[in-house]
Order: sequence, then C-alpha cells, then structure tokens
Amino acid sequence: MTDRTEYYSQQYNARASIPDHPYIFTRWLKESMQVRRSQPALFDITYGDASGERLDFFPASRGDAPLLVFIHGGWWRSLDKADFSFLAPAYARAGFNVALTNYTLAPHASIAEIVQQQLRALAWLYRNADKYDFNRDRIVVAGHSAGAHLAAMMMAAHWDIYGSDLPANLIKGGILMSGLYDLDPVRYADFVNVDLKLTEEDVPVLSPALMPQPNPAPFITAYGALESDEFRRQTELIANAWKPNHRADVPLPGLNHLTICDAFADTDHPLYKATLELLTEIQ
Repeated sequence: MTDRTEYYSQQYNARASIPDHPYIFTRWLKESMQVRRSQPALFDITYGDASGERLDFFPASRGDAPLLVFIHGGWWRSLDKADFSFLAPAYARAGFNVALTNYTLAPHASIAEIVQQQLRALAWLYRNADKYDFNRDRIVVAGHSAGAHLAAMMMAAHWDIYGSDLPANLIKGGILMSGLYDLDPVRYADFVNVDLKLTEEDVPVLSPALMPQPNPAPFITAYGALESDEFRRQTELIANAWKPNHRADVPLPGLNHLTICDAFADTDHPLYKATLELLTEIQ
C-alpha cells in the first residue's frame, strides 16, 4: 500500500473513526420507521425506470410551499432514503415540502450514472410540482457526504440544456454537509474505490469544485469538528470555488461525520436554523 493510498483510506473511512456508528445507524432506522408510520407521506414514487429511481414525498400543511430535496450519502454504495425519514418532520412542520431521493447503488451503477439519476429526479419533481402542490420556483437541494456531492452536481447542472422546458436556475439554493467535491483523492481510497472504480478521466467531469457554478444559487456548508482533515479541506474547496454565493459555513463543535445529520433535523441547532433561513428567504 502506498503512502498516498494509506493516507486517503484513513482520512475518508469515516465509519472506522466512529466506534458507535452501528448504534447511530440503528437509531436512525428506528426513528425513521416511526416517522414513516406516523407522518403523512407518499413513498416510493417512481421518477425513472431503474429500480433505484424512487423518491419519498412529505407534504407541507399548506399549498404552494417550497421543496427541500435531500440526497442521502453512504459513499454512493449504501444506505437508503428510508433511513433518513427522520429528517423530514422538522421541515414539514415548519411549512416546507420534503423529498428524499434514492438512486441505484454502486457497483451496480457508476457515479456518472447516479448523477444522471439525480438529474432525472430533480427534473421529474420540477415537472410534477402542480400534481404534488409545491412551488417549482423554490426548490432547494441538500445532501450529506456522497449525497452532498450529488447535491453540488445538481447545483452545477445546466438545466436549460438538460431539458428545454427546464429553467437554468431550477435549483434555488443548497445545503452541503460533509461532502466530496474533488473526487481525485477518492481514487486512492481503496476501501471504497473497489466499488466505485473511479479513474483519472472521471475526476474533472464528476468534481463540482472543478466546475463553475452556472447559476447564482446561495448555499451553506457544514462539516463536523470531529471529522478528518480531508472532509474539512473538501468543504473549504467548494466554498472557495463558488465563493460569490457561499453564505456561510456553520460551525459544528462536537459533531462527527454522522451526527451532523442529527443536527440537520434538530430544530434548536444552528444548522437547522441556517437551513430554515435559507429556505425562507429564497423567492
């Protein structure tokens, strides 16, 4: 194993650095199961032909409200939208619709194919806004870890080229949490690239930090104070690359790569409040 491979494998293996990660995943699952039993929602809505192309929709209590789209992480190869249902109630109660998207997991799909699936999901949501009674002109995307990479790719998309019926500014804002925005180091993280199979040629077309932000959508970033240097560096990279529209990096003392998601759903936490402020101000 080369020094570079060893370094990046250690830096990006977040689960290995969180001894209680099985407990956290179990807690999320239990909380999400309770939400799915008790909250009004539509589950497994089809947005494409592949089995992974499904989304859940938690409606707001009022019509024509904004839509928050959350994309889950798991290194593009694990977890499920259902595991993150616990995130939805806090935003639905505050008056916002919430959609949780799935995608085909690696190695059954490449990252490029997963990006295409998320493009389909967001385009589908925009086109079906009237049916689900949300404001198509106030769509904000959020993501965690690999999901933050996908959210940033949605912010980097040229939507009017992707679909002639789509506005260039389809995404009105973003919340990027502990994400991966330059994929070059991921090629050397053997524990995950065994499934992702990223190559040098993939990096420029799949790294949002290496792309211009085509539309001035405001966004916030966050990473846990207990995270590795690489997750901090990745966050600083996207914040600097898209600096004109970067509103804030929310400090997260005492949080790790997973507990950041708990903060995102905690109505008393600064991350939730910053997200709510972004959602509220976007017109």
